[in-house]
Amino acid sequence: MSPPHPWMPVSPCGEGCLPAPDSVPVVGRVSWLLRLLAAAAMLLAGAALAATLPRFGPDWERTLRAWSRMLLKALRIQLVVTGGDRFGPPGVGVLVVSNHLSWLDPLALGAVQPLHMVAKSEMRTWPVIGLIARQADTVFVDRERLSALPQTVAAVSGVLASGAAIGAFPEGTTWCGRSRGRFRPALFQAAVDTATPVRPVALRYCLAGIGTTTVASFVGSATLWESLALVAGVRGLVVEVHLLPLLPSDGLDRRALAAGAQAIVTAAAPTLELWGSSLCASRPIERNEVNL
Repeated sequence: MSPPHPWMPVSPCGEGCLPAPDSVPVVGRVSWLLRLLAAAAMLLAGAALAATLPRFGPDWERTLRAWSRMLLKALRIQLVVTGGDRFGPPGVGVLVVSNHLSWLDPLALGAVQPLHMVAKSEMRTWPVIGLIARQADTVFVDRERLSALPQTVAAVSGVLASGAAIGAFPEGTTWCGRSRGRFRPALFQAAVDTATPVRPVALRYCLAGIGTTTVASFVGSATLWESLALVAGVRGLVVEVHLLPLLPSDGLDRRALAAGAQAIVTAAAPTLELWGSSLCASRPIERNEVNL
């Protein structure tokens, strides 16, 4: 099926990008069920918190950051953050952009600093997760309606102008990690219009004692719940969130800003591969490297 317009982001990644089932270490069935139950409990707690907490105040940020980390912990996913402990200073707008691999990506970013997010419109109807996204003032984008793009950019500009941080995945869809997409420039217009800096972030998933993995990649025909069930059974999954230097938007147009952010993330890939291999393949994870 062809995309509705030529600019619709399409990833070539599919089931063939995922590892063979017998190549990934897994936990027993009881541990798997306990992880799923713990994750379900955390999702329900997140929906209740999102509906009752004041939005984007200090208490909201601390609580949602802790909730994101606890949900990762419920799935026994270890979080490693390098390059800082926030995407930007409190009260200062910043556009956070990263490569896009998994439905876990917003959770990993939120475990560093809760963000407004730009997300596909389909997420609005997801059970529980959609409720949390709506309560967190997510900017939903209809990727099939090119005419809606100016409205999306205006919404992102409004968030940045208010002094808040907002996260986006400019590749437009998920990739497996072995290959990646081009950073689309449209949303970078919001940073240009508001003179807001851009924080590039590189995300990577690996297995402790093994190395880089595509097991968490949300590609192909798998549903969200099928991917959740798969991830919950993996032993030793690690998500790395690498904060890269801020990119000022002064004097750049959206295309130059998008290309600059993509170049920073791409340039970090060999370093992350080496660093991640050291972390995941050569030695166990040190406690002071894991922010959980």
